[in-house]
Amino acid sequence: MARVEYQDLLDAGAHFGHLRSKWNPKMAPYIFMEARGIHIIDLNKTIAKLDEAAAAMKQIAKSGKKILLVATKKQAKDIVANSAKSVGMPYITERWLGGMLTNFATVRKSVKKMAAIDKMATDGTFANISKRERLQFTRQKGKMERLLGSITDLSRLPAAIFIVDINKEHIAVAEARKLNIPTFAIVDTNTDPTLIDFVIPANDDASKSIQLIVDTIVKAIQEGLSERKSDRDAEKEGATEEEAAIVVLESTPVADGEVAIGDDDEEPVVPSSAVKAVKVTEGEKKRPGLRPRKAGVKKKED
Repeated sequence: MARVEYQDLLDAGAHFGHLRSKWNPKMAPYIFMEARGIHIIDLNKTIAKLDEAAAAMKQIAKSGKKILLVATKKQAKDIVANSAKSVGMPYITERWLGGMLTNFATVRKSVKKMAAIDKMATDGTFANISKRERLQFTRQKGKMERLLGSITDLSRLPAAIFIVDINKEHIAVAEARKLNIPTFAIVDTNTDPTLIDFVIPANDDASKSIQLIVDTIVKAIQEGLSERKSDRDAEKEGATEEEAAIVVLESTPVADGEVAIGDDDEEPVVPSSAVKAVKVTEGEKKRPGLRPRKAGVKKKED
């Protein structure tokens, strides 16, 4: 798994925090020092926490579950959207709708309604309604596409959620905590790290810092997906080899006088010649030309 370097974080400005007057005392364990009234984040702890978060992300992706990426602040929107698309993960970059997780069933209904409007546009239904109704459907679909278009493939609650700036996305954090969904987040010196399961202490305002951390997380997700694919391919190859071996065993002829040994619960396969021999030798001995005597019928005396 790729590991971010100390110098890369330093060059990206990931160590710059907020003013001392805006700090959250719970971030004290992750602060290295204060310089000119600005808190400096300890990048050694950033590297350790980022490695821990990336390893957890890799395992979630390897299990085949979805990870929701959330970032609605201006400098992070495009970064998160492009990164999420590259690995096929859902994302929210416009606005977090209240109840996105806690009222997920209603959100799914809105997504299905958006799909229904798309179907109306293709099956000729729009041609049979008025221009005003058609315009209303189009506007409604455009709004839903902007807010929910990025989660159309999210058929169930995500297995984890990655957040940039937990102060801005506090509703998302609260909903995830309520549903016991693991949370990963970039936390700055003005946030409360105790709300997050996997903390990544770093500057959440600089675009370079966000880009570097998101890239590291996405690489871990990509590695997890690649390992999942290779494992499934190996299972398919193993199953194919087993089926081929079974076919070879079934097609192998059995010579006369030999018995094919199968499973304990199955009867042994006996050659046809042996079966004929058994039929001749077993049972009542018969003389040629005479029919078997019926039970209870005595031989007529002369």
